Amino acid sequence: MATKIPNGAIVAVARRQHRNVTRAQLLALGLSAKAIQRLVERGWLHREHQGVYSVGTPATTPLELAAAAVLACGRGAVLSHGSALALWGLAKRWPKPAHVTTPIDRRPSGLVVHQATTLSRADIRAHLGIRTSSLARTLLDCAPSLADKILTRAVNDALRSPYLTHAQLAEVVKRNPRHRGTKLLNPFVQSPTGPTRSEFEDAFLEFCAKYGLPRPKINTIVCGYEVDALFERARVIVELDGWDFHNDRRAFEADRSRDADMLQAGFVTIRITWERLRDHPRREAARLQTILASRASERAPL
Repeated sequence: MATKIPNGAIVAVARRQHRNVTRAQLLALGLSAKAIQRLVERGWLHREHQGVYSVGTPATTPLELAAAAVLACGRGAVLSHGSALALWGLAKRWPKPAHVTTPIDRRPSGLVVHQATTLSRADIRAHLGIRTSSLARTLLDCAPSLADKILTRAVNDALRSPYLTHAQLAEVVKRNPRHRGTKLLNPFVQSPTGPTRSEFEDAFLEFCAKYGLPRPKINTIVCGYEVDALFERARVIVELDGWDFHNDRRAFEADRSRDADMLQAGFVTIRITWERLRDHPRREAARLQTILASRASERAPL
């Protein structure tokens, strides 16, 4: 007598796992090994990894493939490294093969598997229905493989997202002093300023460090406005102007009105373009250094 296939029950389980189901789950639903094999032969189940099947059609989307990879690595496994970075939205491309971290030595074929006994509950999240490393842990694991500018942008974008706080980043660094990524993340933990919003802001901070300028506060509030950079002692604001954000009359007028409000409150605003910072950095640094020194001396007590 033919075994009745509980399609609805299988689909319900698979729906929670981006159309994936494990062999153990199928057996728990009452299917025999022969029944599972028949579903494979009929094209209703498609083998993704040993003991992991997609339902209906083969897995194709990044989320389906990522979910299958985590299921293949068993209990305690999490999506990690570059795959987790993509899941969190901080990498444009999903690495192939997928990266998974497990607490035990388990190495399914077709995956990059990392063994880590230091994963704690604080390092594990569920994001978009997939068990993954936390964003703080993901940055720690990815830091050694990312170029400096890419890491800077990833950390700052992460800190501006709802998924990472400065305290969480500091905690994961403190808890993993011997990790290769700790030294690379320490500057972000120790930074006195807030996260940047763009490569332009990253470049400006590098420019300040290179030419001996004080490190400004980034994206801070002055007189009710958020400013790009503030040299607090001299009461000098630097706005990093890009044509993409100031290419209409309304934006032009709003900027000038804001500059006037700032001046009325005792803050002077300097506007620097990407072209000037890129093409004439020494000239820009000398000019800004002179302005800061002049303003600081004006405010010094007699």
